[in-house]
Amino acid sequence: MQTVRKILSIGAFAASLVLGSLAPAAAAPKTDFKVAWSIYVGWMPWGYANDHGIVKKWADKYGLTIEVTQFNDYVESMNQYTAGAFDAVTLANVDGLSIPAAGGVDTTAVIVGDFSNGNDAVILKDKASLADIKDQPVNLVEFSVSHFLLARALDSIGASERDVKVVNTSDADLVAAYQTPDVTAVVTWNPLVSTILENPSAKKVYDSSQIPGEIIDLMVAHTDVLKDNPAFGKALAGIWYETMALMTAKTPEGEAARAEMGKNSGTDLKGFEAQMAATRLFDKAADAVAFTASPDLPKTMEKVRTFLFAKGLLGSGAPSADVIGITFPDGSTQGDPANVKFRFTTEFMDLAAKGTL
Repeated sequence: MQTVRKILSIGAFAASLVLGSLAPAAAAPKTDFKVAWSIYVGWMPWGYANDHGIVKKWADKYGLTIEVTQFNDYVESMNQYTAGAFDAVTLANVDGLSIPAAGGVDTTAVIVGDFSNGNDAVILKDKASLADIKDQPVNLVEFSVSHFLLARALDSIGASERDVKVVNTSDADLVAAYQTPDVTAVVTWNPLVSTILENPSAKKVYDSSQIPGEIIDLMVAHTDVLKDNPAFGKALAGIWYETMALMTAKTPEGEAARAEMGKNSGTDLKGFEAQMAATRLFDKAADAVAFTASPDLPKTMEKVRTFLFAKGLLGSGAPSADVIGITFPDGSTQGDPANVKFRFTTEFMDLAAKGTL
């Protein structure tokens, strides 16, 4: 099964600020919720939790019904979330700012699940140095997190996109494309990275471990839905941390869970554990809280919003990267405070850390 993660063309959190006066008009309280997710090592726990009754357990605790739907097409999951068909969705920080937020949908990150620490990579054919990428066509999903990684890689050697030719290629076609003579450079994510690297000609010359903490994977929800239904956020946090504890356990049960998640993502136990090793998973809520409250997060989002503005992905006619406001757990805001559409909060993760869900 091919992963379809992090596509921009389809990337906040102070509890009172996130769910307070800057939120849009209140939604009616409800008990039925819909969650969308797609294949990626850091999101596989959602499918496992749904299949093994963990979703139902936490939904029942709060008197809710939570329907969890897997999408093989991340584009469609993002579109449906943005259109309001789903209450929550898995996405990367870059995508969250460029699609729902830029589309006017006020979005709050309920859970900061991980950051890519090697799962995303720049790969060259028969070349072992990143500097060799110059003057080559580079196949990737345009305006995606792969595009962001390419920009960061080029910057590290004093180059820019003017030194390469970006070729927009569907993630579903990248493995096959690499086998053709004309394709000499690709940027993508796992499990595609691992598959491509099985070819002896493929050389990884840069990966996300060189920009740690910048490609962040989240579970986000509509801010108005969380404001009127905080039990939904609590249930999501409960589901996540119970499943993560099992996924990372050095027990037979943990190994079985990892093997099942690996199989469901198109690999095996060994392949899945290799992907986990290239991911900084926040299996402990306290670690996720510390990361989200860190002063490094605004610095990361500054890079992200600058990249998106340069690509024209913050809305038609956006005058600057400040057009969209982003809030953080300390109450600070990047961009327009009158147009906050992307929010980082530690509220629900903190409840999990304290054992008070």
